[in-house]
Amino acid sequence: MAIPGGEKDSERWSTQDKFMIVLETARLNEAEMAEYCRSKGLYVEQVAAWRDACMQANGGVAKEAARLQKELRQKEQEIKKVRQELRRKEKALAETATLLVLRKKAEAIWGDGDALDQRLRSCKSDLRTLSNRKHRFVNKQ
Repeated sequence: MAIPGGEKDSERWSTQDKFMIVLETARLNEAEMAEYCRSKGLYVEQVAAWRDACMQANGGVAKEAARLQKELRQKEQEIKKVRQELRRKEKALAETATLLVLRKKAEAIWGDGDALDQRLRSCKSDLRTLSNRKHRFVNKQ
């Protein structure tokens, strides 16, 4: 059997080569495993350690995937809240813009607020004057 990568030192083998050995030895019994290891210049303990590393790596991937999934859900909820807040603020901004436009239109029609107040006071004064004149006219007759 050929040595993976042409490298005699098994600690320098790639992870892919080590994984292939784990796969090749997965169904071997103890005697077959010992023979396989002798032919490759390996120790049974090395192959067992590589098998354990493969098993842990798969478990780590599952844990990492679960963690990433949870993080994704949290980010999606955060995005949903931010979008809701943005919609609320956009509505408030639109309402404020509408009020400003209406205020400008009102000022264009009736003048600014101070002038409008002055006109209103003038109208009230004129109304009182007319009312007083009416009372005097009615009382004279």
